[in-house]
Amino acid sequence: MNIIGFLLYLVVINALAYYKMHEDKQRARRKEWRISENTLLGIAIIGGTLGIWFGMKAPLYHKAAKSLFRVGVPLIAAAQVMLLLGLYITCVAMV
Repeated sequence: MNIIGFLLYLVVINALAYYKMHEDKQRARRKEWRISENTLLGIAIIGGTLGIWFGMKAPLYHKAAKSLFRVGVPLIAAAQVMLLLGLYITCVAMV
């Protein structure tokens, strides 16, 4: 995958993540069936960390009080940064 494709993937997955946070917040307000926390965290793991994080901030404040999200989302982001840094170092070392 080239860098443009990777960046496009990140934009799409983060937009989806934010949309899902918004959708779940709306469902909570209407007392409807909810999107599971595991699904939301799964979206974060596959690259939607920023979308989930922005969903936890104003104006949604969705899942912001949950320690699983307050701690888990930054940990996922840190792991993703370390993974990308490791991949970058490995790729540079191969050249």
